[in-house]
Amino acid sequence: MLIVDRVEKSYRRNGMFSREKHKVLQGISFECKQGECLGIIGESGSGKSTLGRLLVGIEMPDRGTILFEGKRVEERKSRLGNISAVFQDYTSSINPFYTVKQALQEPMKLQGNTPRGIEKKMELLLHQVGLNPTYLKKYPHELSGGEAQRVCIARAVSTEPKCILLDEAVSSLDGSVQLQVLELLKSLRSIYEVSYIFITHDIQAAAYICDRVMIIRNGQIEEIVSIDRLKDVQSAYARKLLQMVIT
Repeated sequence: MLIVDRVEKSYRRNGMFSREKHKVLQGISFECKQGECLGIIGESGSGKSTLGRLLVGIEMPDRGTILFEGKRVEERKSRLGNISAVFQDYTSSINPFYTVKQALQEPMKLQGNTPRGIEKKMELLLHQVGLNPTYLKKYPHELSGGEAQRVCIARAVSTEPKCILLDEAVSSLDGSVQLQVLELLKSLRSIYEVSYIFITHDIQAAAYICDRVMIIRNGQIEEIVSIDRLKDVQSAYARKLLQMVIT
């Protein structure tokens, strides 16, 4: 479904006129299958969030290709309604002047849904993420962190995409709320048969929800391993990174 082939990305170190470049990603190749949850794990600065921006078409790679069902993700038509994203900073993910209703309506309107269809879908979405219809009238500042992230997740699934990118989507939530949101993501994955790209530095969260994890170090893939084979990782770096899970 999603195929990444020899992707590279660099940024200029000291502004757009600088000749010196810092290579953030190098030789990244992998595949995410339909219905799979693929974790992308790495320490801060490893390049995992840069990769996430490339996967959803926010930025373009310098080299290599990213194909979604055979089409380049930088082509808007290939992404529209098919790929959604949920980011770490839920406070800036929703327009502060939008009610929850307006935030949920926006992607469904772009997809061409009828007003009546949108109204019915919004109530269903809120129910699925554990919120009641009274939340439709609320503004972002009236929501807790967990509630705001639930709204972001509801918006992400509103177009029934085939793939959702989750970039540190639970890392800023309290422990008990993290678990609730992870359970929610598991449930929605089953309902919508959606694939997840789960970007995180939290090994335990990845082990809880993912089928496979891809470990990134200094912009390169260190190792890809299925969750049930975590104890069999080969590299010393991967073993150190996964130590909290396998002990």
